[in-house]
Amino acid sequence: MSALLKMRNVQVSFGGREKNVALADVSLDVGTDPSSIMAIVGESGSGKTTLTRVLLGLQSPTSGTISFEDLDVRSLGKSQRHRFRRDVQAIFQDPFDVLNPFYVVDHALFQPLKLFGICSSRRLCQEKAESALTQVGLRPQETLGKYPHELSGGQRQRLMIARALMLDPAIIVADEPVSMVDASLRATILDTLYQLSRDRGISLVYVTHDLATAYQVADTVMVLNRGRVMEVGDVESVIKRPSHPYTQALLGAVPSPDPEVAWDIRSAENVIEVGARENGCPFAGRCPARMPRCEASAPPIYQVSASQGSACYLFGDRVQITAAQVQAARMTT
Repeated sequence: MSALLKMRNVQVSFGGREKNVALADVSLDVGTDPSSIMAIVGESGSGKTTLTRVLLGLQSPTSGTISFEDLDVRSLGKSQRHRFRRDVQAIFQDPFDVLNPFYVVDHALFQPLKLFGICSSRRLCQEKAESALTQVGLRPQETLGKYPHELSGGQRQRLMIARALMLDPAIIVADEPVSMVDASLRATILDTLYQLSRDRGISLVYVTHDLATAYQVADTVMVLNRGRVMEVGDVESVIKRPSHPYTQALLGAVPSPDPEVAWDIRSAENVIEVGARENGCPFAGRCPARMPRCEASAPPIYQVSASQGSACYLFGDRVQITAAQVQAARMTT
């Protein structure tokens, strides 16, 4: 399995003498052929945003590498960085942070086209923008010429998807793209991203705290906790047959839509831990299966099945594997 964008053993730390580890030893592949959708799932403070920034080249790793076309992102030349910026696009949580309120939305659509030399005239930019808006379910005549505040939250988010699509990217990194819109619009926006990924061969990294929407759209899911990969694998395996106690606790914390099914409040309480854990598994303090070594050192990822890995000593007799290797195994099974 070839990949356009690769992370290998990435660690990101902040702070001076007392380091705060935001990501620890993360490896993954993005931009595979065929295209795929990977969900990065975790609670607040799990490292999702830091991972997003590393993938977009906005945050340099403290150690490890992030490479684009097998070249270190930190050492890309001008033309290579230009291609990286075009091929790896972002959709952020709040489109209002991206759109300048003093300009009509045409500016946000046309400016990238001009910067990347995709169209030479306003007429060509207009045609390309109208085509992209139509693909994401917006009517150009009701969108162009409007200021950001004149559009709804769902319209603004779909506008950002159109903006990314116009550059014909290979990868889209979507950071909580539906958390700011009404529940009625979430399915529509996610379905748009899913169909575009399939129809145009765009690999999607979907960053979310919502296990339900991750299950809806993703092929593969990676579960993060305090910067560490807890579990990774095929979405059906991880969501329906979770192997790591942390993933099990996350799923147990989700209330059932059936009012006859009692909510296990103990699972919800077990998901959150106050205070950082410097050594060992970040879930060790709450894990019902913890062992002495869980608190002494963080476990590596062990291969649970052909397409699933778990960072848990319960599987200590299995082969060690990286998240990227789990991804590759899933693509060949």
